[in-house]
Amino acid sequence: MASTAVFSEQLQAGRRVEAGGITTHLHDAGDGPPMLLLHGSGPGVSAWANWRLVLPELAREFRVLAPDQLGFGATGRPADGRYGRRAWTEHAIAVLEALELERVSIIGNSMGGAIALSVAAARPDLVDRLVLMGTVGVPFELSSGLDAVWGYTPDRDRMRRLIELFAYDDALATGDLVEMRYAQSAEPEARASYEAMFPAPRQRWVDDLALGVAELRGIAQPTLLVHGREDEVIPFATSLRVLEELPNAELHAFTRCGHWVQIEQTRRFLAVAGDFLRSGLS
Repeated sequence: MASTAVFSEQLQAGRRVEAGGITTHLHDAGDGPPMLLLHGSGPGVSAWANWRLVLPELAREFRVLAPDQLGFGATGRPADGRYGRRAWTEHAIAVLEALELERVSIIGNSMGGAIALSVAAARPDLVDRLVLMGTVGVPFELSSGLDAVWGYTPDRDRMRRLIELFAYDDALATGDLVEMRYAQSAEPEARASYEAMFPAPRQRWVDDLALGVAELRGIAQPTLLVHGREDEVIPFATSLRVLEELPNAELHAFTRCGHWVQIEQTRRFLAVAGDFLRSGLS
């Protein structure tokens, strides 16, 4: 068996698959029940940046697939340059089909939560359970925090301020994290893709990621919503609205926590989400 250090290097490197005509970079670890992790939409984000702390732990019990979503990280860009809920949903479904996975649980963070809901609405046969973190997916007024995130242009100081916005504890804005996210955001292809995703006026992209009431009420899969009470990017009230519409959902609020539940409250998140996911196993 590979050493922990070697395993970590292999996991971080990931691999590539063709999904819907898009060369897709993903991390694949574990051999238990399959689980798909869908990251959020911040600048410089990738599956590894979003999930690096929880992915190895989840892989102890599950087969964890964490792709860079369409246009992010090392995954290819759409030929027509168009993004949005439909494009990200189709790509996520294509990833599952490329990996020949018949049914998965999905953990979605922020925008990834909306895409998780969208996959469940479009292809309920593919989805077992949902864990949604600081999710979008319902209409709400664009927050100043989200406007700053989607309006970011590459600059180290701006990246530091964004990380401080994402996190309740400013100490998380370490030099290494700032540099990792800044470097990714400043790559020419990544910058061009990000600028194409959420141009002003940005309220329309909140609306684009929102599912209709009928879509939400048709999602019967057991769903766990988790949200930091001090989230300045996606208001906590957004999860309350999702909770009102989903017929089989519960909500766990993390206090003294911002938008990055899986990073700020890693152990508690793993405990809560792990218990919920294990409860669905026969």
